[in-house]
Amino acid sequence: MSIVLTHSYFLNEDDKEQKIMKPYAPLGLLYVSGYLNQNDVANYIYDSTFHSSAEQLQFLEEKQVKVVAIYTNLMTKVNVIKLVKTLKTEAKYGFPKLILGGPDVTYNLENYLNTGVDFIIIGEGEQTTLELYNAITENTNLGDVSGIAFLKENVVFKTAPRIKMKSLEELPLPNRAAIPIDKYLNTWKKFHGKSSMTISTQRGCPYTCKWCSTAVYGQSYRRRPAKQVAEELQLLQTNYNPDSIWFVDDVFTVSHKWIKEFHAEMQLQKVNIPFECITRAERLNDEILQLLKEIGCYRIWIGAESGSQKIIDAMDRRVDVNVVKEAIQKTNALNIETGTFIMVGYPGETLADIKATTTYLKEANPTHFTITKAYPIKGTSLYNEIEDKITIKPDWETSTDRDIDFKRTYKSKFYDYAIKYIVNEVNYSKELLKDKSNWLNLVKMKVKSLVALKIMKLSK
Repeated sequence: MSIVLTHSYFLNEDDKEQKIMKPYAPLGLLYVSGYLNQNDVANYIYDSTFHSSAEQLQFLEEKQVKVVAIYTNLMTKVNVIKLVKTLKTEAKYGFPKLILGGPDVTYNLENYLNTGVDFIIIGEGEQTTLELYNAITENTNLGDVSGIAFLKENVVFKTAPRIKMKSLEELPLPNRAAIPIDKYLNTWKKFHGKSSMTISTQRGCPYTCKWCSTAVYGQSYRRRPAKQVAEELQLLQTNYNPDSIWFVDDVFTVSHKWIKEFHAEMQLQKVNIPFECITRAERLNDEILQLLKEIGCYRIWIGAESGSQKIIDAMDRRVDVNVVKEAIQKTNALNIETGTFIMVGYPGETLADIKATTTYLKEANPTHFTITKAYPIKGTSLYNEIEDKITIKPDWETSTDRDIDFKRTYKSKFYDYAIKYIVNEVNYSKELLKDKSNWLNLVKMKVKSLVALKIMKLSK
């Protein structure tokens, strides 16, 4: 075995995830492994999720492989750089060739290559990993491998772009047998009473939201056949019996034709696993909602990002906030749980916009909502727009894009408290509808909301 596929996410080192405890298997690596298997390339996945960095290094020392391919993203970047430097400086690991792939590498080629990485995969990984591995082990011309970057006389050299796989039907199933899936299922069971697994049905997104990165799959839309997806679900039902499925696609209902085919296949193959998905409000209607409910959809995350139409337009979301609100309300009415995402601190956002978002959440009344402070990911339109307004840009190797800050309408502290204001004000409204008798909890939330609003006004 001459190639190891790995990542550097360690659950025990993630304080936030320790509170949430909803780990998922590294689906991207499982796809690459499945593709290598299909092409008779022996490989091993070292899934670091339930291990430590010391255990990962011990494994690599024992294997002495020729190639190590590492997946990296914003969450794992700092750990990945540490791993790269260790493998490149300590002889006991055999100085393997190091390949990096993932959403964070495309617009940081030089930075990553300067850490000691030998090759970077730009875009989708299956075909490129296979061709690059063969070129390395057979000592053939690396310049003939599409979709990679490497240093040539200390200058970044990029080969021809990789043409995206047109038919996802060609993809083998993710190699789930290569990792301890039971650990994921048992962790979910222990902390949440039910287990969950992930499935991908599509690649790319045809929309143009300015804050969203399309570094891997691009602004495209390609989808696996509905029959194939239903067959995969049936396989998971038989082999693992998960209590729920999370579809990782950006816009699950982008194609109504596909949803209708999927509905028919699910019924034909007698698949019965509750699932949740993400979509856009304008890609939902009464018929689609009913079809989703009939095949087990119990929760739909409907993107909004703001309750202010001004901010939604600035994001290039191309949706009416009232359409989003109505979609959430209709979904609630069918007894399907709803979720929505909110972003504060977007360029141009004011106190009036924050209040509009709060009102929107109260009226839409999603079952769940998450809030983050906007941060610019390199390579996105948002990053390009605010690049000359960046006020905090920490050391690249020891930070991520989440740590970048820029000049906003108000001080950064304003938006930190805006999150507290929205959460407490909306939860107060929810509790008021649900149980007015819990007056002590209501008072606490209202006080927190008012205090946060006061600090917001003082910090403008």
